[in-house]
Amino acid sequence: MLATLFIFSGFVKAVDPLGSFYKIQDYLAAFGIISWFPTYLPLLFAIILSSAEFCVGVFLFFGVRRKIASTLALLLMSVMTPLTLYLALANPVSDCGCFGDAWVLTNWQTFGKNIVLLIAAIAVFRERKLMFRFVTLKIEWMVSLYTLLFVFALSFYCLEYLPVLDFRPYKIGADIKAGMEIPEGAKPSVFESRFVLEKDGRQQEFTLDNYPDSTWTFVETRTVLKEKGYEPPIHDFSMISLGTGEDITDSVLTDKGYTFLLVAHRIEEADDSNIDLINEIYDYSVEHGYGFYALTSSPDEEIEMWRERTGAEYPFCQMDDITLKTIIRSNPGLLLIKDGTILNKWSDNQLPDEYVLNDSLDKLELGQQKQENKLHTIGYVLLWFIVPLTLVVGIDILIIKRRERKSRERQAAQSSDNRVNDKL
Repeated sequence: MLATLFIFSGFVKAVDPLGSFYKIQDYLAAFGIISWFPTYLPLLFAIILSSAEFCVGVFLFFGVRRKIASTLALLLMSVMTPLTLYLALANPVSDCGCFGDAWVLTNWQTFGKNIVLLIAAIAVFRERKLMFRFVTLKIEWMVSLYTLLFVFALSFYCLEYLPVLDFRPYKIGADIKAGMEIPEGAKPSVFESRFVLEKDGRQQEFTLDNYPDSTWTFVETRTVLKEKGYEPPIHDFSMISLGTGEDITDSVLTDKGYTFLLVAHRIEEADDSNIDLINEIYDYSVEHGYGFYALTSSPDEEIEMWRERTGAEYPFCQMDDITLKTIIRSNPGLLLIKDGTILNKWSDNQLPDEYVLNDSLDKLELGQQKQENKLHTIGYVLLWFIVPLTLVVGIDILIIKRRERKSRERQAAQSSDNRVNDKL
């Protein structure tokens, strides 16, 4: 049980390292210490934590590195259990993120789960010498090394491109409009978009109802829960046109044509190495009459600096920062939607170029919904892990253990002969 949960926890974090990074940032912000650490450190910690959990689970499963695995399991649970108790009592973050977006638990559910795992970790630590070893000492280094390399490679691949498994409500094939709907009779939660603006060195919060004149400078926008009710999977998708201040969400999501959405949750932190390609995609969309909008939560001056630096001519819309981080794990990233349905997503390193966009989208494979199957993806990823380890275990059983058994048989035979000779 302990091994399985550690493997699952490490795996779902490894396929979404930026999600773990954002959750760690939430922790640091809740404790008021986010400014103590450089940005790269929480990301590095997120990758190390997922790798450690995955390795501990695999080591426990195979019965290798028993002292290290059992000690790390106990240490992790000894830290996480009191931490989740504090989260349950104080509720500074909505969920601990133990299993990423794959399995969201409340803080009290997480604490209860950790109590059980702590007991299991204590039992495993005390009885670690009784753990069955599936491979010999001579081969366990191969299992350990490949496990570590595999989980690191998986994390960096998903960081460089996009998560190979998407557990969020904005996955490919998702209908954004349907995700925002509330079942008949259910009481909806009431949300409000609030805008922080600055004038004469003073910041003030406004809503759409009392939005001020152009003498105020935009700082940021956020979505605030005013009244708790039924919460649909998508509840904070709201596109506010930077040019007019109007909410254009409905017109974009009901457009029967194609629309590109360039997502950059903080435009000042966005990678501009592929900006020429982004501009080409915008020119392509204008040529074929497709919509193109850039979504960000950055203030006006940062957007203007981006325009000056990149020559961007596409229109910008304001959206909640957390929503943008949830939509796509890339800054910037690109979505293609049609009639509110997400057809495809690309990270900054996977953007389609002019060789692919050589005709109208209705005539290209690119314009069709990308087909994804979670079970096939999980199977494909696990094959990269299981097949090599199966070969290692097979070599261990067929060659190494066989040699050791024959060596023991020869030693036993020699010992028997020696005893006979001694008696003679």
